[in-house]
Amino acid sequence: MKNVAVLLAGCGVFDGSEIHEAVLTLLGLSRAGASYQCFAPDIDQLHVVNHLTGEVAQTEKRNVLVEAARIARGNIKPTTALKIADFDALIIPGGFGAAKNLCNFALVGADCEVSAEVRDFISEFALAKKPVGFICIAPVMIPKLYGKGAIGTIGTDKGTGEAFCAMGGEHKDAQVDEIIVDEANKVVSTPAYMLAGSIAEAHSGIEKLVNKVLALA
Repeated sequence: MKNVAVLLAGCGVFDGSEIHEAVLTLLGLSRAGASYQCFAPDIDQLHVVNHLTGEVAQTEKRNVLVEAARIARGNIKPTTALKIADFDALIIPGGFGAAKNLCNFALVGADCEVSAEVRDFISEFALAKKPVGFICIAPVMIPKLYGKGAIGTIGTDKGTGEAFCAMGGEHKDAQVDEIIVDEANKVVSTPAYMLAGSIAEAHSGIEKLVNKVLALA
């Protein structure tokens, strides 16, 4: 049985992991007969967004690991607890948390940096040549992690695609039900809610990504 790590960035599309994408990833892994373990960095969120109004809460603070535990039903570990030998692959759902908490792309675009805890965590999979799946906006980290020429997609958004290329990556447009595979780096990406108009559309690409990541493992 393949064992897959899933890296979460909080809980909620506007300030954490996109919940549908995270749950569809876990469902896809389970249906494919794989086991999984959720992880998240034990750091403060950039900010807290009221998902009813879209407004940023001015005084509230939340922890990425604590919030992500909501999605994982409490079964989650900090990224520092990773034992790379125990895992065959990694998948990273999207949501603004991927661009706010895992890296700072939402703030500075192509000048972004991946947070230290997250870079160390993902780099273990890259160095071990284990496949990694990036969903939605999470692929913006690919060039920073894999270097010049790394291939990925965030869908068809021109500005984000240009930023991906400015960071040294090779961006390929993709539709919601498609995946892009960088065979050399064992990296798979899909647009999900960068393009999806429904949970069913998001599922179409995520299921393919999960199955491809498992096949590459």
